[in-house]
Parts: sequence; C-alpha cells; structure tokens
Amino acid sequence: MRAIVLIAAILFALTSPARADDVGAAQDVIRAQEQAFGRDDAAGAYSYAAPAIRQIFPQADIFMSMVQSKYAPVYRHRSFEFGAAQSDGGRIAQRVHIVDANGEAWEALYTLERQADGSLKITGCALLKAGQSV
Repeated sequence: MRAIVLIAAILFALTSPARADDVGAAQDVIRAQEQAFGRDDAAGAYSYAAPAIRQIFPQADIFMSMVQSKYAPVYRHRSFEFGAAQSDGGRIAQRVHIVDANGEAWEALYTLERQADGSLKITGCALLKAGQSV
C-alpha cells in the first residue's frame, strides 16, 4: 500500500503545475540562452548548460556547433513562446512553441535542474515538429 501511495505522490508531483517563481526562473534561463544563440555567443549559451551536457560537449564551440546542426529551430527562429510548465522539486519541464526561420512550427520541451549553488541549468531539450508524436 505504501508503494502505491508513493507512486501516486510522484506522479502527482510530475504532473502538478510548477510554482510561478520556478517557472519564471526557468523561463529566464531559457530566454537568456536563446538570446545568446541569437548573438552567436557560444560561451554565453554554454553557461546555461548543466554539468552533464558540459561533459558531452566539453567546449562552448562544440556545443554551439551541435545546436546549429541538430537544433536549428532553437538556434534561429521567427518566434519563441513559452507554453505549459511542470515541476517535481528541483526539476522543471518547460514547453516552448517555436516557429523556425522557414515558418515551420516546432514544439520544444526543455528540462532544467536546480544546481547545488541554487541556479537552474538546462539538462536537455527535446525538439519535435508540431503535429508529430513521439
């Protein structure tokens, strides 16, 4: 019975809306990285990546090259608007609606995690063309 209650509590936490201050902080981080991409500021964009991302891409220019080739709608776009957010303690998931440079719609799901120093860092971004499913 305790296991069922624990599982229910975890599922509730994962589906509960994020607190407004957490959402605002997460959106500030995502927006700051998005603006750094717009300025071609590799070091600035890289500074918002979580340690696990930095291990995969050990230099800012390598990270930027990956974003340019694999996440073109995130790198360059016509619009970038925040959607729904969810949280489970120190983790936040934030949806972003993107229209790319060619006018095609995309859905991005950013994940962020609170670090030991209290900052939020981006742990991942899943990108899907609008209308497609996983």
